[in-house]
Amino acid sequence: MTKRGAFICLEGLDGSGKTTQAKMLAEKLKAGYNAVYTAEPSRGKIGTFIRKHCLYGEKRLPSAVEALLFAADRMEHVATEILPAVEQGRLVISDRYLYSSIAYQGATGLSIEWIETINEYALKPDLAVFIDVDPKTAMKRLKPNKSVMENLETQQKVREIYLKFVEKGSLVRINGNQPKTTVARELYAVVKRFLDTFY
Repeated sequence: MTKRGAFICLEGLDGSGKTTQAKMLAEKLKAGYNAVYTAEPSRGKIGTFIRKHCLYGEKRLPSAVEALLFAADRMEHVATEILPAVEQGRLVISDRYLYSSIAYQGATGLSIEWIETINEYALKPDLAVFIDVDPKTAMKRLKPNKSVMENLETQQKVREIYLKFVEKGSLVRINGNQPKTTVARELYAVVKRFLDTFY
């Protein structure tokens, strides 16, 4: 019987370096683990719709509709990519997951409790890491084709919500204001510590 793999997600503001760190982490872990990188929104039909109409569309959908779409994409992502990989004993590294929905949709004024409810059946990550960056720094790093959620006020609200989950112990915080190599080293140390107890 194949031993269950682990599911790790990386969270952070747009411009936090999270995607770069997630890809670097997955590559480094491939040396000792059967690691795979994935991301949300997913590459599925719902995720593709989200990218086109929610993140970069000219006209925003109502926040509750967006939250439901993200929850639906997450269920599809788990069913088609994450869970099969974990059940095959693989180590899944996801660039964004549940906490992104809570933070970003929560920043629009939606009830966090409601967002958690519609994501009730989402697979719980074994480890969730928040790469914390000052919102002003994050904004400076962003490309001109930024998404509709990328303005300073929104990013500040998003960070506040993430930090609440750090306080609860749901997210492990890493200082993302440091040089990329330092962040990568600290992230790997956190993940390796977890994996040494998990396997």
